[in-house]
Amino acid sequence: MRIRRAEAGDRDAIYDVCLRTADAGGDASELYVERDLPGDVWAGPYLELRPHLAFVAEGHAGVDGYIVGAEDTVAFGAECEARWWPTLRARYVDPPEDCDLTPDGWLHRYIHHPPAPPPEVLAEYPAHLHMNLLPRAQGKGAGRRLLETLLDALAGAPGIHLGVSPGNERAAAFYAHLGFVPVGPPRASGAGWLLGRRLATCGADRMEVPE
Repeated sequence: MRIRRAEAGDRDAIYDVCLRTADAGGDASELYVERDLPGDVWAGPYLELRPHLAFVAEGHAGVDGYIVGAEDTVAFGAECEARWWPTLRARYVDPPEDCDLTPDGWLHRYIHHPPAPPPEVLAEYPAHLHMNLLPRAQGKGAGRRLLETLLDALAGAPGIHLGVSPGNERAAAFYAHLGFVPVGPPRASGAGWLLGRRLATCGADRMEVPE
């Protein structure tokens, strides 16, 4: 398994991994009519706005997983408002408040009303990440190596957070093993629990990812 920086040509493969892990870590290919939607929300803005913080795990069959992140969640959110969400908002209609949402509709609403973590979480854990691995790459150290690579690129960030679906017990256990702890209540968007990890801010004192 090779870990490398994501390239422009990886976009379709990353979107495919995102779709195939969008159902609490399982394959969501049958859930979405608009199959690019998960990638448009969870991967695309990072490939466009933070390409230096996007990495892939590449095996014999191609891209098996990826990690993306932002060093400053507030600044990244502002850039998405200016440069990413407007195009998607023109493409996807904001659903009415009183309708039952399909998976597509839930992400349509997310695009129009992206949630933000509580300020107290951002104060201690200003960076954030998204990581997804196909089943064929899980349990082989690729996730740990992707995380190590991103943390190296984020040197200086005091803390990092992420969201985990309540149904994704495998991911919750994985991140707990790597030092992440619950840092907030379930998000109002329904996107799951917030987990965070403090990071040392300089050189040799940086926390290592546990084996």
